[in-house]
Amino acid sequence: MLVRKAFVATIFSIAASVALAHGDVTPQVVDVSTLKPLGDDMLEANPYTGDKEAIRVGSSAYNQNCARCHGLEAVSGGISPDLRKMNTECDSFAGKKAKEQCKVEIDTYYRNSVLGGKVRGDRVYMPAFAGILSQEAIWAIKAYVETRKYE
Repeated sequence: MLVRKAFVATIFSIAASVALAHGDVTPQVVDVSTLKPLGDDMLEANPYTGDKEAIRVGSSAYNQNCARCHGLEAVSGGISPDLRKMNTECDSFAGKKAKEQCKVEIDTYYRNSVLGGKVRGDRVYMPAFAGILSQEAIWAIKAYVETRKYE
């Protein structure tokens, strides 16, 4: 019985340390010197969609800043949402204009989520990256995630 209690206590201890590790991360600097500068005003839509250099930069930036929660290659392990699902709803729209508008709305949602983070009550589910990641880094990460298709 004592061994069983010790085992259960160990499991809860490990689970608690994993939960604390989720929020205790240091954002990494992203070198965006090879990307077209976007200026100071935050854009509503991703200007780097399909841009090979932005996708390359975004892949590295994603792995340094997002993968620990959202999963390697944007495949979620269950801690955080699977980012590959972001644009799948837009693909279901029949009209080109409706698809484009949907993607702008998804881009705006993504941008606001990255800048402001995700907080409910006093719980931080995702830290805010405003003032940490540049606009170029934010959109390069989105350009990379767009290449990761959900199947």
